[in-house]
Amino acid sequence: MSLQLIEKKDNVEMVRDQIASLLALETDNQMLLALSVNKNPDDWKLRLFTERSNPWEQWLNNQADLSPIVNVWFDSANYEQRSSNDVERQKTNATFNIDCYGYGESSDVPLGGHLPGDQQAAQTAHKAVRLVRNILMAAENTYLQLRGLVWSRWPQSMALFQPQIATTVQQIVGARLSLEVSFNEFSPQVQSNPLEYVAIDFLRAEDGQIVFEADYQYP
Repeated sequence: MSLQLIEKKDNVEMVRDQIASLLALETDNQMLLALSVNKNPDDWKLRLFTERSNPWEQWLNNQADLSPIVNVWFDSANYEQRSSNDVERQKTNATFNIDCYGYGESSDVPLGGHLPGDQQAAQTAHKAVRLVRNILMAAENTYLQLRGLVWSRWPQSMALFQPQIATTVQQIVGARLSLEVSFNEFSPQVQSNPLEYVAIDFLRAEDGQIVFEADYQYP
């Protein structure tokens, strides 16, 4: 029996997109809240992407918007057989990396001194990953607002890193939050047809003579 055309998305893709959506929606909300108390909303602005390998090119090509960039991408997954079943559902433990990039420009301090671009970039990356962690670990996002599909979410680690950029650009710093999410993954099921007719032949092994033949009509 052949499978039907597989057109569905796996839930790992849905969870990845949900993480990015939650961050994007809450970023807009935080900016509105900042505006309501007369603070600069751009201090809470994040630019969201998914599955990008070099999102910092936004800055190299166009430096008009220097807001932190956040890239959500799927890393790996393993499957728990004990918590699954062999037919339909696989409990999945997947790791998603949320990379937060900060860009800094060297500048002079009005009262004297100099602010290095790399230091500013690191501070911006810290601020971005701080917002990301607080949003994803907020109580209302315990199940990433996918209760019934998602079992849990938990931060595995956080680390700063230097992006691998072909040109020498010292003023971009990344901060990575690795988030483990447990959820159900599902596989295609048998699409059965109603049984209408069964024909059975029993053959004698020695000469092939039919010794019994029966036809069954359903229902």
